[in-house]
Amino acid sequence: MTYDRTRPFNDLPLLPPSENVEDDIDILKKLVTASRALATTDSSLHRLPNPTMLINTIALQEAQTSTAIENIFTTEDELYKAVADTLREENIKPATKEVLRYREALWEGYKLILVSGKIDKECIISTFRQIKNTTAGFRPPQSLTVIRRGQSEFRSSEIVYTPPRGEGIVEQKIDNLIEYLNDDIKYPSDPLIKMCIAHYQFEAIHPFSDGNGRTGRILNLLYLVNKDLLPQPVLYLSKYIILNKDDYYYHLGAVTQRNSWKPWLLYMLDAVEKTAALTNQLVISILNQMEATLIHGKSKIKWYNKEINEAIFSQPYIRPKFIGDLLKVTSRTTLTKYFKELEDAKILSVTKDGREIFYINDDLIQILKG
Repeated sequence: MTYDRTRPFNDLPLLPPSENVEDDIDILKKLVTASRALATTDSSLHRLPNPTMLINTIALQEAQTSTAIENIFTTEDELYKAVADTLREENIKPATKEVLRYREALWEGYKLILVSGKIDKECIISTFRQIKNTTAGFRPPQSLTVIRRGQSEFRSSEIVYTPPRGEGIVEQKIDNLIEYLNDDIKYPSDPLIKMCIAHYQFEAIHPFSDGNGRTGRILNLLYLVNKDLLPQPVLYLSKYIILNKDDYYYHLGAVTQRNSWKPWLLYMLDAVEKTAALTNQLVISILNQMEATLIHGKSKIKWYNKEINEAIFSQPYIRPKFIGDLLKVTSRTTLTKYFKELEDAKILSVTKDGREIFYINDDLIQILKG
């Protein structure tokens, strides 16, 4: 098959690939190590006292890094302030809003698969809509969508890929992708292999006018949860991709141009293995620090308890009202006194930004910075 990157890739083969990739010894070896690393992370995540406490920590890092892959940048400081609800909507920068939408899309998709038990069209479209803050769906057949080189690249704006287009073509290929992911009798491949293959296919179909990269990376995590390989979608997978961004796009292109599946699968399985180890270390470090802080806090502050400790580790920046609601304290004077005790015990530090006051969990921030 001759590939012309300026013509719609309507000949994109349906899944599964014609090449029997699972018989390759190198892929099998990498599959074993990736699966072991993921199982270790899964075990650590189950130790968390609150299963959703990483929404504002690891999931937020994944959101920030995934949007950075698309050259959308924000600072951690801006993110933490926005998550803590200390900024008014009009004061949140557009790039920060993009990251927060990614995080919300991740958790919206998580809720959907818990109900439906599978990745389906509703999940895919809902994830995209949340990311892009839109009501749009799949690209219409007349849309002349193409992928061009970035402005900072050699031969910028040159077309590097033209996704499939035409009446019903995107829908047909998405239907095949969904069937491949969900029908384990017809397609009895290891779920990690399926995730890697499906990620290529989704990006090659490029079903939306924009936001396909972020949508595809969220679907990776949702699929791992759906197959019980993770309890929550908090694998920091985008970290590996942004550190090896050129290889990511090179291997994607190699599958399209030469049907070269092996390097792509080895790349993605290595991404799972490395980021599983990274995520596992982050979780263990957070758990260890939580335990140490709880012991310290209870020895210094008479009202300090496990629930307050978990709340303080739910996000790096804490609002007084957040703790006040937990303690059922409405008096501003009492709350100020409590936060002074937290500050004196060096559990939180205080900083000001204009009129805003932020209480910061410095130990948590140091762990997240790595």
